[in-house]
Amino acid sequence: MTTMPHLTYLRSFEAAARHLSFTAAAEELNCTQSAVSNHVRSLEDFLGRPLFRRHTRSLSLTDVGSAYLPSVRHALQKIESATASLISQTHGRDVALSCPTSLAESWLPGVIADFVAEHPDVGITIHCTIWTDMKDDVADIAITTNHEDDVDLGAIKLWDDSIALVAAPDFRIAGQPLSTPAQLQDAPLFQVLGRTLYWDLVGDALGLDGLGARGQVRTSSSNIALEMAARGMGCAALPRSLVMPYLDRGLVVEPFAIRPHCPWGYYLSFSDRSATPSVRAFGAWLLDAARGRGA
Repeated sequence: MTTMPHLTYLRSFEAAARHLSFTAAAEELNCTQSAVSNHVRSLEDFLGRPLFRRHTRSLSLTDVGSAYLPSVRHALQKIESATASLISQTHGRDVALSCPTSLAESWLPGVIADFVAEHPDVGITIHCTIWTDMKDDVADIAITTNHEDDVDLGAIKLWDDSIALVAAPDFRIAGQPLSTPAQLQDAPLFQVLGRTLYWDLVGDALGLDGLGARGQVRTSSSNIALEMAARGMGCAALPRSLVMPYLDRGLVVEPFAIRPHCPWGYYLSFSDRSATPSVRAFGAWLLDAARGRGA
């Protein structure tokens, strides 16, 4: 097939076109920005036509690139679908789960350990995600983080949650233990990107303004914020379901008795590709384990 370009070039082109960024495409594909740029350049050389207009700080598709993209995307989706179908037929007893990293590193391991002990013949693959819209298309079961006003039809809420303000047991502010809400005005606060409302809810509960606008360190990972709080570096405001393992082990404490409602929650949904007995069994196990988990 002399007219078929390298598949790697096509994947880099599709990702770069979707993000309109070589850097973002490289992060998604787990390679370097220069690799993606070279792949696209090689594809353009193969086709003899430019696919992108390269601006100082951005990209835009040429007319040729815009016309080529739908066919490339469709072809890649067909390959992915065919591969997923083959894997499903070959490993009928296997289950693929898509789950936010925050939950996969806290609640999920114990649940899977119990399930595997009961079902030793079922294999489980875990795809970790960060943002709400990064649901894995090849997952049999997806757990996503959604705002209560933006939940997919048919998704099942795992539990109700609240926001916990936590800090290390020996955390000090200006040499003094954290004992009054007013001290938070001078404390390092860790912000989770896209979740500044956590601190606003804590502030409302404590009668403080402007906590959501503060934050010396910002991160996309709830677990990083939690770990920094456990190391005595500052305070974190996170869903209580995520901090419970740290609370149980005494790594962090809640200095104030507040439990503001968390508008974000974890939701479980099944793939439309029909569930095998193993998928149904694992989904039921997850739901059973989630009962009574809320805080």
